[in-house]
Parts: sequence; C-alpha cells; structure tokens
Amino acid sequence: MTMLLSYLAFVLVGGAALTGLISSPTALVLGFVLAGFGWVPRHFNPAQLAKRLLAVAIVLLGFGVQLDAALAITGDAIGLIIVSIVVTLALGLLLGKWLGVETSTAHLIGSGTAICGGSAIAAVGPAIRARSDQMALALAVVFILNSVALILFPVIGRLLELDQVTFGLWSAVAIHDTSSVVGAAEAYGDEALVVATTAKLARALWIVPLALLSAWVYARSQPKQGRTKLVVPWFIGGFVVTAALASYFPGGDEMFGIFFAIGKHLLIFCLFLIGLSLTLTRIRAAGFRPLLLASILWLTIAVGSLGWLMIEF
Repeated sequence: MTMLLSYLAFVLVGGAALTGLISSPTALVLGFVLAGFGWVPRHFNPAQLAKRLLAVAIVLLGFGVQLDAALAITGDAIGLIIVSIVVTLALGLLLGKWLGVETSTAHLIGSGTAICGGSAIAAVGPAIRARSDQMALALAVVFILNSVALILFPVIGRLLELDQVTFGLWSAVAIHDTSSVVGAAEAYGDEALVVATTAKLARALWIVPLALLSAWVYARSQPKQGRTKLVVPWFIGGFVVTAALASYFPGGDEMFGIFFAIGKHLLIFCLFLIGLSLTLTRIRAAGFRPLLLASILWLTIAVGSLGWLMIEF
C-alpha cells in the first residue's frame, strides 16, 4: 500500500511540477513532505536524477537570455561578485579554525558558499584530496541552506519590494547552488530569472581558478601526492551557447520561447526531486559545527550583498 501511495504521489506532484501548476518553493516543500512520510519510490535516487536534469534545465534557460543586456547587468555587479568570493573563502577558513571544523571541510563549505554549492564542492574536493565524508558533510549543510533560501528569499524580496534586477543579482550572489538560485528567481519573475541565471553562471566560472589554486596550495603542502583531475560543470558552456543562439539568431524567437518554458518547468520538477532527497536523517547527519559555520557564512554574504545592492541600485 505504501509503495502504491509513493508512486501515485510521485506521479501527481511530479506531473504538477512539469506542467507548471505549482511553484518552485511548493515543489520543494511537497518533495520534503513526501520524503518525511517515506513515500519515495523504492530503488530511486532523486538527487542523482535532479543533478542530471538540472544541467539540461539550465541549458534550456539560456534561450530566455539576451546576452548583451544580461552581461551588462552582471558587469555592474562584478565588484560585488569578486569581493563576496574572497571574503567568504577567507572567513570560512578563519571561522572553521575557531569552531574546530576540519580545514578541508571548512574550505569545502566556504567554496560551496562562495561560488556555486555542490558544483564547487565537487570540483574542489578532488583538488585537495578531501575525504568522502568531508565532501558529504559539506554537501549536506549547503544543501540544507539552499532549501531554506529557495523559500525565504522570494518572501524577503517582496517584503523589501526589490525590483527584478536587484533580486536576481542578490539571489545569484547570496544563494549557494544554481538550482536554488534559479528556483528562487523563477518564483520572483521572468526578468529576475534571466538576471540570476546569467550572473550565477558567470560566478560559477570562478570554479576553475579556485580549483586550480586549491590544488596548487595542496600540492605545496603535500608534495608527494599526485595530480588530481579538475571538474568543471558542462552546463556552463551549454548555457552560453543557447544564450548566444537566442541573442544573435532572432528568427527563432518563437521556438526559443518554447525551449525556455520547458526549461522553467523542468527546473520546478528538479526542485521537487531535491525535496525528495532532503530527509531529517540527512539534516541530523550534517552536524552542528559545520552547519553553524555554513549558516554564519551564508548570513554574512546574504546581508552584506543585499546592503551593497540596495546602495548601488
């Protein structure tokens, strides 16, 4: 009976997400509720599927971007992006030492907060030869705060009456993972979605120098260790390609609009899958000190970036 209910609930909520009948925050919450009741189909890994589909969704969202306008907006906030990355990484290591969090774990949490959540952690982890338990812990705490941000940011944005551009930039800088950034922005408006996605992926490009620098520092401290492979998310290049097509080939506007809409609905479905993988067991396993470190970093960057943007814009 439970298995039948799990499949039925998955089809109903998943179908509502794919057709756009529910919003991004609602999809996440419903996924979390189903996971809490144990109504996740057996032999099914929602987090793994979400990761794959999210990359496709982001590439499709590129069809809604006009590069010239979007990059101009992103360029206005380049100072904020750079400062936020440097401050977050430095503060993560300092606070991590003070809280007694392992250096590698603190660096992973700082990297995930500073750039793009799980993708940054996945790229930096091998570069510093982090243990699997350290990577899992960093991913868990970032994942938890991502879920909170997805629900909280649109509410705060509306309370403060932020315009679409300001909210999009704030989301791109202050929310860890790309999925939650575009999810929060999608719930706020189409213009915010385009700005947030573009700014976030521009920020995600910092994965490359960060991973290289991390590997270099680690190699200096452990000269006998071998080289590690650098992992950069493929969807960054895919997003740039689709955005270029939408920007410089105007004859396909109608088709590009359809692809953009599919990307938005697929994104909502991905957030439902992410909710399915967020369980109380996973929250408890994250631990108090790493979660405290991640929370302090997140609040610092969220409040600081919002203040910067409200002054500048």
